[in-house]
Amino acid sequence: MFDKILIANRGEIAVRIIRTCNRLGINTVAVYSDADSRSLHRHLADEAVHIGASQSQKSYLDIDKLIAAAKKTGAQAIHPGYGFLSEKADFAKAIEQAGLVLIGPSAEAIDVMGDKITSKELAKNAGVPVIPGHIDAVKDEEEAIRLADEIGYPILLKPAAGGGGKGMRIVRQAEDMKDALAASRKETQKAFNDTRVFVERYIEQPRHIEIQVLADSHGNVVHLGERECSIQRRYQKVIEESPSPAVSTELRARMGQAACDLARKAGYYNAGTVEFVLDTHQNFYFLEMNTRLQVEHPVTELVTGMDLVEWQLRIASGEILPFKQENIRFNGWAIEARICAEDPGRGFIPSTGMITRYYAPRGTGTRVDSGVNIGSKIDVYYDSMLAKVICHGKTREDARRSLIEALNGYHIEGVSTNIDFATSVLCLPEFAEGNMSTGFIEQHFDGGVSKRSPAVHSMRLAALVAGLIYHTREVAVRESMRHMVSNIGGERKLDHQPQYMIRCEEDNFEVVLEEPPVSGKTCSIRVDGNLYEVEIPHFEFFRRRLKLVINGQVYRFRIQLDTSFLWVSFNGMSRLFEVYTPKEWAMMSFMPHKASAALNNVLLCPMPGLVVDALVQKGDRVFRGQNLVILESMKMESGVGSPIDGVIAEVCVEKGQAVEADQVLVKFEK
Repeated sequence: MFDKILIANRGEIAVRIIRTCNRLGINTVAVYSDADSRSLHRHLADEAVHIGASQSQKSYLDIDKLIAAAKKTGAQAIHPGYGFLSEKADFAKAIEQAGLVLIGPSAEAIDVMGDKITSKELAKNAGVPVIPGHIDAVKDEEEAIRLADEIGYPILLKPAAGGGGKGMRIVRQAEDMKDALAASRKETQKAFNDTRVFVERYIEQPRHIEIQVLADSHGNVVHLGERECSIQRRYQKVIEESPSPAVSTELRARMGQAACDLARKAGYYNAGTVEFVLDTHQNFYFLEMNTRLQVEHPVTELVTGMDLVEWQLRIASGEILPFKQENIRFNGWAIEARICAEDPGRGFIPSTGMITRYYAPRGTGTRVDSGVNIGSKIDVYYDSMLAKVICHGKTREDARRSLIEALNGYHIEGVSTNIDFATSVLCLPEFAEGNMSTGFIEQHFDGGVSKRSPAVHSMRLAALVAGLIYHTREVAVRESMRHMVSNIGGERKLDHQPQYMIRCEEDNFEVVLEEPPVSGKTCSIRVDGNLYEVEIPHFEFFRRRLKLVINGQVYRFRIQLDTSFLWVSFNGMSRLFEVYTPKEWAMMSFMPHKASAALNNVLLCPMPGLVVDALVQKGDRVFRGQNLVILESMKMESGVGSPIDGVIAEVCVEKGQAVEADQVLVKFEK
């Protein structure tokens, strides 16, 4: 086993690798850029080496700097994590030439399996089912249309050199091929420095199923079951689980055997993932092989009891796998949610800033892999993922409910996150039933907002919390002023049954506390006539998280206070509740709502980032929704559309310029 390794990555995966190395007694070397000078992974490692500027090309993607850092610190091996250089054959070759060990597969395996075309040909030779398509890169639009006619629409244009959804385009008719092919090649060139695109049939309503394999350098290969990764947005996974509700024991054995056969054919060793699409008739087809540790590996660890990073280390140091396929056992169910710094309510644009409050959920069966803490700064330079929350249970429903409860209590302030969005996915009946495909989010959400209204039960519980918090604060204020009141002539008694009218958007709720709530005792509270028995906790006024036992069941809420307004986040919804006494409610003839007035003569920047291109110039006539500026933030490009029909008076930014949120990008003629 190694004495010291260098981790050529950052964030939560670097922290995750450090955790296993600490348990095994292996010293770790972290690398960090300017932006990560105060990062968690830097401080948790035994040593840390500064490798350059914040831009990843000048730090985490600089092979020479990483090799030099490993040699300088005496590291014997390098773990690439995922992303960055983890699937770059050039990096693997450089590590080998430097006399170091890559904690991963050979450069040859990375090269072969990292290419969509050669890996598909290898899969066919290994007897693994592949999606009908054309194995070579298309030359031009005419050839693409001819191939699509032969394969049958819809077809999928896919880049040969990479994954992650970049460059993929669905084409449903010949008329759309020209624009789709041009867009696919442009995005592929930018992401992978390669313009090769191939054509395959697009499987309607597919499920995304992947098989985890472990292979040593002595020819032994096993699989660790499957993961369901169908809940995706723009080909990026949001929720993952193991096992899959769609995979039977017999199907698992066939898919696992196919994955192992492919790994053997490729001469693969270390941990790897073979990804398949599963159609509605239980036919599976090879998609790609990821020659690295996957983001979603914790769900496999929780159901198998294995530490995949440990086995990566052991295999890289030359050990033989001590178990056979028949020794692999699966226990229970695990579900994972990826938590990202993004704003679902604004089209999932990346969110930057400093985390000012942070509380991660904990408890039996709950695991949080995080690369951040209070004080962490979230910049535009890297991927938006902050953490992963994983819950394990005896059944899928146990794991689902545990994950909902954990996310209800996951508190992050300072940046916007997708916590409520992920929770709302878990709360949908279709997810609970296991009825899903890769189009699940598009089917059930409009942008980041669920097409289904929150459950009435959830809204009533949130209104109950709003009334309870408001009442408790009122009592606290009166208690603190009792000595002053007695000095100026008497004390007003509280109602025996405090009653409040609570409004949330268009919904109104009547909340009645049948007796004053006392810490440590049970209080009967009615919401619109429905009785709830609530165990009153020892309140800390103005706390942001609240755990209540209601009718014998534990519920967690996140709260933000603003006088008589309370934001309550629960079961995927985040709503503003306005609390009034019956007298106030009766006297109100008008209720002002908070509103923002948008300027119609300027285009404001929606997020921090870099200007990739300004698509217009002074004097151009534009229409509402037309993209005027292209921004890049957290490795994603986004178009910023015009808010009006009008004429450009001034373009205030230029290509390559760094911009901040709310900065003026374009001015219009009045």
